[in-house]
Amino acid sequence: MTQPQPQTRPRIAPRPVEDWTDEVDEAFSALRAHVPGGQAGAPDGPPVRPRSNILGIYAWHPALVRGWMPFSNHLRHSTLSDRIREIAIIRTTWLGFGEYEWAQHVRMSRAGGYLTDAEIDALAQGPGADAWSAADAAVVRAVDELCADKNISDATWQDLEEQFSREQLIDFVFTVGTYDMHCMAFNALGLELEDGMVGFPDDHRRGR
Repeated sequence: MTQPQPQTRPRIAPRPVEDWTDEVDEAFSALRAHVPGGQAGAPDGPPVRPRSNILGIYAWHPALVRGWMPFSNHLRHSTLSDRIREIAIIRTTWLGFGEYEWAQHVRMSRAGGYLTDAEIDALAQGPGADAWSAADAAVVRAVDELCADKNISDATWQDLEEQFSREQLIDFVFTVGTYDMHCMAFNALGLELEDGMVGFPDDHRRGR
């Protein structure tokens, strides 16, 4: 099977903010408290409309937003620690060439102090990187197995069970699956980085 080449332009351009309708604003209302710059405005004032390419894509489909955002918010505030969640997301989006989400979550992890620069670098290397403890390596290995095999081996699952509750295991699998889907969707749609975002190193981008 021929490897598809990355898009050189967006297949669906973000919807201009000035074209957002009341339906779009209502659909995004549950998200605003979790988006930088997206807090709700005064009750009698105009809605706050954060500018980002990813929200501009969602803005074309408010029905999808209404269905999707409650689940997305659950993953953002799930039983996983911020650190484990970001390890899972950054490794998943690295493997799936999901540059937009990778760039966003690297920035978030640095700003929030969830991961060190050395750990972020190690996520490009995999579970064998020196930066990882045995417990962390099991998490990275589980991401690799899910992305490659759509399953987790019994040995890796046993390692995860030693550090996570049943609820955390479920949240972990759904987090990896969700961001693997994001890679697929946003690559197919041609989602572009915003100005100022730091994307993949050139050698990883060329490796697609």
